[in-house]
Amino acid sequence: MSQSSNPSWQPWEGKANGVPQPWGGYGGPSLLASHADRERAVDVLRAGYGEGRMERTEFEQRVARVYTARTVGELALLVADLPQGPVAQPAAGADVPRTFLAAARPRTNGKAVAAAVCGLLCLPTMGLTGIPAVVLGHAARSEIRRADDIGDGLALIGLVLGWMSVAGWALVVGLAGLLAVLAGPG
Repeated sequence: MSQSSNPSWQPWEGKANGVPQPWGGYGGPSLLASHADRERAVDVLRAGYGEGRMERTEFEQRVARVYTARTVGELALLVADLPQGPVAQPAAGADVPRTFLAAARPRTNGKAVAAAVCGLLCLPTMGLTGIPAVVLGHAARSEIRRADDIGDGLALIGLVLGWMSVAGWALVVGLAGLLAVLAGPG
């Protein structure tokens, strides 16, 4: 029975008389196969089976033939129609439309956080952090408008509390000056 007369013939099955087809691989097809060569062939078959490239019965037949193969040429025929290892799969999420992907969260502006902290510390520090709160608040709001950061509310808290602290100190200094003028010289 020849290869051309049997339409279901596969190259890994060899010829009807059991003689494998020649292979021009390393060392020639007549090089005796080592245990390592057989294990590599089984690994290729496992990868092919795991990827669904052959049915279980075909996989078992090929593995049985691998362990009975005498030459590298016979092994080459058993794995000739398979990739020589697992085929890389596309990255997960690569086929998901952007509409269904989670949107990247904008970062909170660091100066806005610092402005809010300085503004909240105005009372315990008796207003010493008011000016830094105002400066940081204005800088943060400017950056937030230019970039897609969040934290405008924090910057606004820092500004309001900072300006209240500055106004409080201005009132204290103004009242102290007025009292000094009213008390007069001497």
